[in-house]
Amino acid sequence: MRLATLDGPGRDGRLCVVSADGRRLLPVPDVAPTLQAALDDWAQHRPLLERAAASLENDAALGQPLDAKALAAPLPRSYAFLDGSVYLNHMELVRRARGAELPPTAYEEPALYQGASDGFTPPTAPILVAREDFGIDFEAEIGVIVDDVPMGVDVTNAAARILLLVLLNDVSLRELVPAEFAKGFGFLNSKPRNTLAPFVATLDEVGQYWRNGLMHLPLSIRRNGQVVGALDCGADAQFNFPHLIAHAARTRPLAAGTIIGAGTVSNRNPDSGVACLAELRALEAIEHGERRTPYLRFGDRVQLEVHDGTGRSLFGAIDQYVQQAMV
Repeated sequence: MRLATLDGPGRDGRLCVVSADGRRLLPVPDVAPTLQAALDDWAQHRPLLERAAASLENDAALGQPLDAKALAAPLPRSYAFLDGSVYLNHMELVRRARGAELPPTAYEEPALYQGASDGFTPPTAPILVAREDFGIDFEAEIGVIVDDVPMGVDVTNAAARILLLVLLNDVSLRELVPAEFAKGFGFLNSKPRNTLAPFVATLDEVGQYWRNGLMHLPLSIRRNGQVVGALDCGADAQFNFPHLIAHAARTRPLAAGTIIGAGTVSNRNPDSGVACLAELRALEAIEHGERRTPYLRFGDRVQLEVHDGTGRSLFGAIDQYVQQAMV
């Protein structure tokens, strides 16, 4: 089952089920008005949503044509967004380019930070940034949306708390990162709002491609129509989603609707390309002694998409232009 959210009338939009071909959707106000409302009692709402999805599939007269521009983010705002970095190749390369190494603890337990969750950008809305010299970058990530998670959950039981999968663009402002890190207090200005793909999907939509707590499907990244990455989301990960959930809940419970990202997808095979420009620039610095590729500029287009085993666009496409914000 895949779910989407029509924009308006309120901040949290209207929850819809999506047809298998991704061309139609059906609002389900009688089941739950919003995705967060459905997540608050998922055991009760899931079978009702599945019934609505089956009706949409079996009756071509039901629902309405899907227009990506009419969609909000599937979860327009969340109680928390926690982002990790399970693909250590990404962190290794970025640090190597500046003559540093990862600490040994990076290989022993996941790294996580808490990012902005009060609003997520719709899948076709612009990436709004005030200035190009902030170092505008995309980061293609897979995330999970969890049920209520008790404090102290172990890795085995954490797996059962995963409800939905999501594709996201974790927008980063790279030139603001060093000054924030120097303060020793983490990200803030360098991490604006992220973008979510049109649909969220239950694990059964992935089927055999969900193994060992990770999704093993290809991720395509394009900048201005040119492919910069074609990566395997299940390869080269030091940790998996149950590890991230257990680590996040070590000292506090997590609320249903919390989004947990696995970090920038990064494969050790150089032919796979990259899921962010910072990694490409790091590779250039290592090989050529200088960073040659510029960060995103106003007017640039970013497209992120995951295809399942049948070639279907699993989450729909994130398709955005970078636009100057008027501040």
